[in-house]
Amino acid sequence: MSTRFADSRLPVPTAGLTRRDLLSIPWGNDGDPRVGHWIRVHRRAMACRFEITLSGERAAEIPAAREALEEAERLEALLSVFRETSEISRLNQQAGVGAITASDDVVALLSRCQDLSESTGGAFDITSTPLSRCWGFLRREGRVPADSEIDRALGLVGMDALSCDEETNRVSLSKRGAAVNLGAVGKGFAVQAIGAALWRRGVREALVSAGSSSILALGGVNDGWTIDVTAAGPARRVLARLRLRNAALGTSGAAEQFVEVNGHRYGHILDPRTGRPASGIINATVISADAATADALATAFFVGGIELARTYCDTHPGTLALITPDDQSWRPRIVGRYRGATVEEM
Repeated sequence: MSTRFADSRLPVPTAGLTRRDLLSIPWGNDGDPRVGHWIRVHRRAMACRFEITLSGERAAEIPAAREALEEAERLEALLSVFRETSEISRLNQQAGVGAITASDDVVALLSRCQDLSESTGGAFDITSTPLSRCWGFLRREGRVPADSEIDRALGLVGMDALSCDEETNRVSLSKRGAAVNLGAVGKGFAVQAIGAALWRRGVREALVSAGSSSILALGGVNDGWTIDVTAAGPARRVLARLRLRNAALGTSGAAEQFVEVNGHRYGHILDPRTGRPASGIINATVISADAATADALATAFFVGGIELARTYCDTHPGTLALITPDDQSWRPRIVGRYRGATVEEM
């Protein structure tokens, strides 16, 4: 499942610009007084493309965008489980042994994850790494494990094993073999950090994205930044069209990573409460005030479904969720509200 920036632009020559650093293409129609260009500045990090979109008249903000994108690389060095020197890798290596001293960013994110896990009844749980490893999804080598393997992995899962002291910055995992993975929240955290870096540099109008799953809309040109929520697959079916102003979006789905056995498809998003792949939902998209929260809640609502989304949104004003059930209707159920977002069902 994914989101994409929706527009009807036509390409034109881009002499003097490189694909690596900048892409500028026109939008609107001839004679339209709003005719201009979108400017895109991007870099690779966290196994995806981080991109900042600016309107054409804001070319002077390109240096600020390039500097802001450095946040993605900085945070990947702290958060990635695929870097042995990262703080998260060090935390996992010390599981059941002792605590490590972490940076302010890591402590803040781990504390946020503890709160989000509690408020979603455990549907969001960053300690589910042993389950992802058991199912082979950690390195995209999916398999169906035996029930006994799942039960053993479940014994290592649970946020109660994570200790996070915000006064001393000491963090630890109490169970040997326990491990955290920030894949369901790290990109959103980086997108939010990039947005903050843009704001500090005076940028007030920009769209920040990490792949197709996490987006932050600063300001909102015209009626807001237009985003399509789509179902992955050959048809790229559009589920809804959003217009966002000063809002963050996270979206979650299991169509692109799965294992298929005897005609049954098992998606990579696991329910940390049962140890089995979540089912019944095609797409979960969340709009909230910050990208890390939206990212995490999209995963939680994909696991917990419409009822969890409704319960959460009822108790957390300023959260909007679009939950698309796997019932062949392709119609998202809209729960909650966010002041800076409007939804057009397709």
